[in-house]
Amino acid sequence: MQKPELIHELEWQARCQLAALYRLVAYYKMTDLIDTHISLRLSHEPEHFLINRYGVTFDKMTASDLVKIDHEGKIFEAYDAGKMVNVAGFVIHSALHHARANINCVIHTHTADGVAVSAQEQGLLPISQHALKFYQNIAYHEYEGIAFSTEERERLVHDMGHYRCMILRNHGLLATGDSVARAFHEIYFLERACQIQVKALSSATLHYPSPKVCEHTLQQFENPMAEPIIQAAWQAALSLIEDQQSDYCR
Repeated sequence: MQKPELIHELEWQARCQLAALYRLVAYYKMTDLIDTHISLRLSHEPEHFLINRYGVTFDKMTASDLVKIDHEGKIFEAYDAGKMVNVAGFVIHSALHHARANINCVIHTHTADGVAVSAQEQGLLPISQHALKFYQNIAYHEYEGIAFSTEERERLVHDMGHYRCMILRNHGLLATGDSVARAFHEIYFLERACQIQVKALSSATLHYPSPKVCEHTLQQFENPMAEPIIQAAWQAALSLIEDQQSDYCR
């Protein structure tokens, strides 16, 4: 579909990309009714980011359903007036976008396995290749109730530090990236790691790789040469919903 006249071409491209990401999160069953949220900073207007209109299920998300918002919560009135935004979504996402210029995309989920691991005292265990992507490479944030207070933003940013991903205790998962492709790759691996852990804990005894192997595997994941793989994975994921493109990009 042709973009609305008022919207900048780069913003429309971002809206279509983010709508696709919402639908992929639904495809992989990472949703929680109308809750949880994904945001994307606008490259040409870094003081603004896009987030979902509250009340639309992720599998139905379209480019026009997204809301352009600034770091103070002000909705861009020209074409997004009247759209409702999840307050908790604004608090969490605005904090990270504002604090770090390299965080362009933020994904927050409440899956059963993600929440289960967030409630386990030891957090994410280094028991799978998926989990080793986050070996000593993930942040934790204590639960403070539903994130309605902007005062929590400072603590979120402090706990996030330099990491890309964070486990929100008793709440869920958070993944970020400098691109949609990177953020999607992070949340996919983190969700899979949690699914594996929940299943593995049904066993009486767990086998752990050595710390040396854990560190080696982390470095393999962090190798800059992995970027083409991340981009290829994103394109492969998009092919799963390519028949929906005309619907989500409207």
